[in-house]
Amino acid sequence: MTKNEENKIREKFKQKTWNEVKTNDSWAIFKIMAEFVEGFERLSKIGPCVTIYGSARTKPDHKYYKLAENIAYKLTKHGYGIITGGGPGIMEAGNKGAKRGGGTSVGLNIELPHEQHENPYIDDDKVLDFDYFFVRKVMFTKYSQGFVAMPGGFGTMDELFEAITLIQTKKIGKFPIVLVGVTFWTPLIDWLKNTLIEQGNINKEDLNLFSIVDSEDEVLEVIDTFYNKYKFSPNF
Repeated sequence: MTKNEENKIREKFKQKTWNEVKTNDSWAIFKIMAEFVEGFERLSKIGPCVTIYGSARTKPDHKYYKLAENIAYKLTKHGYGIITGGGPGIMEAGNKGAKRGGGTSVGLNIELPHEQHENPYIDDDKVLDFDYFFVRKVMFTKYSQGFVAMPGGFGTMDELFEAITLIQTKKIGKFPIVLVGVTFWTPLIDWLKNTLIEQGNINKEDLNLFSIVDSEDEVLEVIDTFYNKYKFSPNF
């Protein structure tokens, strides 16, 4: 294999030599710090918000797109702003619903090789761009008073299970996590029950860390009930 062929393979799979790793790691610290600083400064001013996430591939004529838009609309009418990943699909639906309801519409966009592009329903002063998934996930968790998980792929599962893990391990305060789409989520929940609980990898009580619903009114009920029950203000 020639050096040129080796370099092409490295580029395809985003692999680096050890010297490149050491050099890039040192400089990456400053980029990571900059993303945290900008995120903290800008998001600390947005007020109480709920994050809606799900597949970027969901089309505007799909029932889940329309449901996400209606959920966002109703949440804004209850005083919440909406945070999404800023891209198309479910994210676009969330921002569109927020815009329709006259509420705060935030987009935490990230550079991806496909699918991701900024949607037109984000407030002009509330678009943030990230290079690092882990920085963006901190922003979602830190500045959201609730998570609404619509059907999605790996990214959706990543966001969902990170939030559940942080709450389970008491690394963050509890907040409502709502899975929307009973038909979509039931096979996953069955696997959690029949495999993880059966093998002792999680406790049965861990399933109480989230709710599963099918409608926008149920989403609102879960979130409002949580804050009423624990006497929390959603703008803490």
